[in-house]
Amino acid sequence: MTTQPQQFASDNYAGICPEALDAMLAANAGSAVAYGDDEWTQRAADAFRTLFDADAEIFFVFNGTAANSLALASLCQSYHSVICAASAHVETDECGAPEFFSNGSKLLVAQTADGKLTPDAIRALATSRSDIHFPKPRVATITQPTETGQVYTIDEIRAISAVCRELGLKLHMDGARFPHACATLGCTPGEMTWGAGIDVLCFGGTKNGMAVGEAILFFDRALAEDFDYRCKQAGQLASKMRFLSAPWIGLLESGAWLRNAEHGNALARGFAAQVADLPGVRPIFPVESNSVFLEAPAAVLDRLAARGWRFYTFIGGGARFMFAWDAQPERVAQLAADLREAVGAETAQAA
Repeated sequence: MTTQPQQFASDNYAGICPEALDAMLAANAGSAVAYGDDEWTQRAADAFRTLFDADAEIFFVFNGTAANSLALASLCQSYHSVICAASAHVETDECGAPEFFSNGSKLLVAQTADGKLTPDAIRALATSRSDIHFPKPRVATITQPTETGQVYTIDEIRAISAVCRELGLKLHMDGARFPHACATLGCTPGEMTWGAGIDVLCFGGTKNGMAVGEAILFFDRALAEDFDYRCKQAGQLASKMRFLSAPWIGLLESGAWLRNAEHGNALARGFAAQVADLPGVRPIFPVESNSVFLEAPAAVLDRLAARGWRFYTFIGGGARFMFAWDAQPERVAQLAADLREAVGAETAQAA
């Protein structure tokens, strides 16, 4: 089969990183007890506890939608509500799964210019109504990094956590690209989660070099009561669980989880720098993780697409480019060169 040229529309396009693949192959060398009662799953869970320096309860599921939805459902009753940013993945891209798995908990959305939830926005939504006719606010959820590629600082998370504690809300973090935020801030995973007041984290593996799989970390074990039953009921209990958990061993024990993120972040910054001087092209959001959002004339983007490049335009109205663990510098340079040519051709035609 012919290998296709690398694209940057999504970090889901990337393959499996060697560390994750090697661990999966090692787990395949023989049989193991099913449904998570195997040494691989125990070792992966322990690797998370070591990395976070926390005695957390760990669960492994197939994808991010399940991770977020089941985690939020575990924190809510059907008459509760979840506060999130309007651009949050749980609101825009999970097909109502959080509401479905919670049997109806309502998402209360805050309109924010940059995709970040703020303490004031949480307070406004949580205190807007207190009568029995309105779904009672129970949880706030933040995405780290956000859908716009921006990173909450630890102080920002602490401020959000303080408001949540004051208002009696639990705090959930959607960490589909959690390692990229760690790479940006240069902090430990524990500092950015339980140390800053996060109750539950969904740690993304798919966008960090794995084929499939996300981890859910409950820093307060009491919140995880019966969560294994919830996973089973939702079809998220893998019979051959070692193939979900073993790749985490490869990522975490080798340090690849952070190296992969650092590489993606670096190439995003590099690409942004290569196109920074192009007339009519500007970044829509600061480049703080592995994504670059560019505003450009529609004709320029059409020319870029005609050259075979794929990208999305559903957030912020511009073109989004994502740089994964395996992003090739020479291919990034080609993208920048083709964008430069597209701008030049459009400028010449306009003249």
